[in-house]
Amino acid sequence: MTGRRRTFPRSLPPATASAVACAAAVASLVTGCGALPWASGDSGDKSPVTVMTWAPEGTKATNMPGMPAMAQAYARWVNSRGGLAGHPLTILTCNERNDSVAAARCAQRAVDEGAVAVVGSYSQFGRSFISPLEAKGIPFIGGYGASDEEFASPLSYPVNGGQASLLAGNGRQLAAACKRIALVRPDTLQGDRMPELLNSGLESGGRDPAKDIRAPEDGTDYADAVTRTLDGVRAAAGGTAAGGCVTASLGDHTDAFFDSFRRLRDDRAKVRISSVQGSVDQSLVNRTGGRSGPLEGAYLTGWYPVASDARWKPMRKVITDFAFGDNRIDPADQGVQTTWIAYTALHALVRQLDDEGVEDITSHALQTTLDRGSRAIDTGGLTPKLRWRAADMLAVRDFPRIVNAMVTYQTVRDGRVVAAQDGFVNVTTTLERRRTGG
Repeated sequence: MTGRRRTFPRSLPPATASAVACAAAVASLVTGCGALPWASGDSGDKSPVTVMTWAPEGTKATNMPGMPAMAQAYARWVNSRGGLAGHPLTILTCNERNDSVAAARCAQRAVDEGAVAVVGSYSQFGRSFISPLEAKGIPFIGGYGASDEEFASPLSYPVNGGQASLLAGNGRQLAAACKRIALVRPDTLQGDRMPELLNSGLESGGRDPAKDIRAPEDGTDYADAVTRTLDGVRAAAGGTAAGGCVTASLGDHTDAFFDSFRRLRDDRAKVRISSVQGSVDQSLVNRTGGRSGPLEGAYLTGWYPVASDARWKPMRKVITDFAFGDNRIDPADQGVQTTWIAYTALHALVRQLDDEGVEDITSHALQTTLDRGSRAIDTGGLTPKLRWRAADMLAVRDFPRIVNAMVTYQTVRDGRVVAAQDGFVNVTTTLERRRTGG
């Protein structure tokens, strides 16, 4: 969903018409990047809270347009209720473009336009965006977890365990069901870390390391990768693929791989497929044929409960009431879900500062409250309660800021992504004991 943003004049008076009619009018004009001013007449005289959410849109690699769109819907909802503890919420959005220079520009724009935090954003280029934020003391709250810096910077406050927990969890999930595993992953620096993490889970289940299959991050035909994958699984089993599993994590291009896999797999290739949430979700299952498609029976690992879980009902209601049919927002998308959780955390932090009598919500005030952690943040059961005190950090090498290493096991059954088992699986020990160079 693209278009040109219209800027409203600063002198716009408080809305006096019905909130629904006013919201619908603004929604029709708000598409694309920029600030989303949403004044509520009930916010009193408290100062606005300005934050930024960025994500790549319209690129040839992974795109996350639902993250800034979810942030905008959240702002409409919370401002219709008087803001964050009475503070109007203003959203800045930025297209990160899957580009290191664009990521740095988004961060600098957050600094220049007075954002007190960056919330619920996606970027693989942590080195580019974290330095401008650190220089100005702007916290990075609830990022998607696509970059290592999100789990190293003292200004980062992750709500999930990032790629590390997903891959370690996926390895443990596959170890219980597969004799041999091949990993198809992007031929990038970020992808180079994946085998080690997946193998940590396989090792904990007594399995050999996965066959590492590099593939282009932005490919459209993965026939060569499929051939190498099947040959690798068969070679490990003396010419048969029985008991083999293939797990693919190629972001937006995972569907292209599985399409090639469906076309090239033969009857001898009794191979189960797998992936992680973020590469496979319900919309992809639907697009590839549902129960008759290649993803039927697939093993999946996610950070959060399945999208049909009742704990997502508040988010779904906000999307229904305040997204106004914005088709960028898929409630089953982990980027959208992470953004909801990140803004839930921001809301709790501002309420805490308000309870403490703090009137000016600054980046320093947020950072101090996050580091102090006097109250755990309740996300409604979508994650464990969250704190970022030093005592809450897990002893995970290379990822010292992880405070939540829980994952969920899911599967595709009758064309629907459902829970494979109840509750969360804690992969902390798996991550702490992993070996490098696996």
